Amino acid sequence: MPEWLIPPPGGFTADDFLKMRGLPRHTELIDGSLVFVSPQRKWHVRMIDMLKHELGRQAPKTLRADREMAVKLAQRQVPEPDVLVVTAEAYARKEPATHYFAADVSLAVEVVSPDSIDRDRDTKPPKYAAAGIRHFWRVEEQDGARAVVHVYERDAETGGYALTGIHHDRLKVAVPFDIDIDLTAVDEY
Repeated sequence: MPEWLIPPPGGFTADDFLKMRGLPRHTELIDGSLVFVSPQRKWHVRMIDMLKHELGRQAPKTLRADREMAVKLAQRQVPEPDVLVVTAEAYARKEPATHYFAADVSLAVEVVSPDSIDRDRDTKPPKYAAAGIRHFWRVEEQDGARAVVHVYERDAETGGYALTGIHHDRLKVAVPFDIDIDLTAVDEY
């Protein structure tokens, strides 16, 4: 049995987690516990591809889009957003090669899967907000093919996210930069 299968008393720390080798792909650390994900569906993968491509294409030179990279949020929190926008400096940084820090992230995006509904709706958003990530999107599949994007911005006064819009077919926002994405084009990616 691999050592990582049995958590230490009090759970794993972010530093423990980031040193582990041999974990299944896309393993996350949430509240000191390892979280494993089921295989991704085609729509989920295509949506991630589209968002990463479009965010990367539309981002200013100071920002870069990336996908499925761990983010060290706190002592026991290392989630892996499906898509993220980070500073160009963090994107180019050689070390650490396995993760970003919360301060690097301008936007975290979760594309909801059947096995991640509760984590993506209820668990991860408050952790991203508490870590200071200003923008968060939750993308859900509606009616078996259409995308619905819930856009949130962190309220500096409360420290939580406030819903700023729900987008169908087209996502057009001005923050964290001017973004215009045709959500119906997901099958082209």
